[in-house]
Amino acid sequence: MSDFLQALRPYQWTKNVLVFAALVFAQRLDDTDKILQALAAFTIFCAASSSVYLINDIVDRERDRQHPTKRERPIAAGRVSVGAAVFVAIVLATAALIGAWAINRNLATVIGGYLLLQVAYNLVLKSIAIVDALCVASGFLLRAIAGAVAINEPMSSWLLICTTFASVFISFAKRRHEFSTLPGEATRHRESLAGYSVSSLDQFLAISAAATMLSYALYTTDDDTVAKFGDVRLLATLPLVIYGLLHYLDLVQRNEAVGDPSLAVVHDKPLLITVALYGLLVVLLLYLG
Repeated sequence: MSDFLQALRPYQWTKNVLVFAALVFAQRLDDTDKILQALAAFTIFCAASSSVYLINDIVDRERDRQHPTKRERPIAAGRVSVGAAVFVAIVLATAALIGAWAINRNLATVIGGYLLLQVAYNLVLKSIAIVDALCVASGFLLRAIAGAVAINEPMSSWLLICTTFASVFISFAKRRHEFSTLPGEATRHRESLAGYSVSSLDQFLAISAAATMLSYALYTTDDDTVAKFGDVRLLATLPLVIYGLLHYLDLVQRNEAVGDPSLAVVHDKPLLITVALYGLLVVLLLYLG
């Protein structure tokens, strides 16, 4: 059971916290029904994403055996059989779709789209440079959208654009990390890396980081945002966003970042403090301001 739990990658469920973004920014933290709907959507996305991780490990098991750390994954190491992993993946995906449908059709559509995208990614798209990173980024964006449709609240177009650029930044950061940890062997582990270079990835990272900062700044000062919250109070969170992005960019380019953003936040104390302060400040500004 411990091997199966490891294969589900519960530490990756931290990514699904994006589901709560709509709840927070819609100022619905005092609405019990909305909170329960968001929690249900979070649980559903945990099931859906874990089914995808199992599929990914099944498809990549031979390559993972050549990787210095991924070789320890339960499926690659042979501690979890392929047949059992396929069965659990199907059960989790089915449960996620049924649970999403029970909340509303829009959430079921988002979950279904996420699952289809990830299957296409694992079978074909992961071998195409740039497209592979955009697919990973789409997974983050769909989490944010899922949170909004689950509670039937619209999300600001600027906030969605910001989430998109931030997701692209994280995706290219993962690719940049793979170059630094697998010198000379990166393309053997992931075919799409043959279409990248360190310099191109550094440029992609710089562009996506700048776009994230700009789109977030525009969101905080947008007329709709000001009308909703009464002022530009969210602009006070911009320095934390800028610092967090630049700090992580610096770690990536100095080859000191943890490749997985779910682990990066935990392992890097300044990044952890920045994320915690950002969350606290957003809640204080939106609910006590």
